[in-house]
Amino acid sequence: MENQQVLNFIDNLRGKKAYEERKSKKLGLNSLYEYIENKLLLKAQAEADAKITSEKEVLESNLNDAATNKTRSCSCCEH
Repeated sequence: MENQQVLNFIDNLRGKKAYEERKSKKLGLNSLYEYIENKLLLKAQAEADAKITSEKEVLESNLNDAATNKTRSCSCCEH
């Protein structure tokens, strides 16, 4: 079964198709289809990793804020 997203990507290459074919052969892949499929999977994985990283940063900042609020023991430090 062929992935429609990969086929659409290949159809939209136009002038860059020869470049992408050379690059796929250079990387040792058998076809342009495999190269584009791999490229799209890596892009999706990078987006997922970026989303997870941003969520972790938000959680860490929330934890840091909670920790700084707990360390204040006197009323003169609270704002």
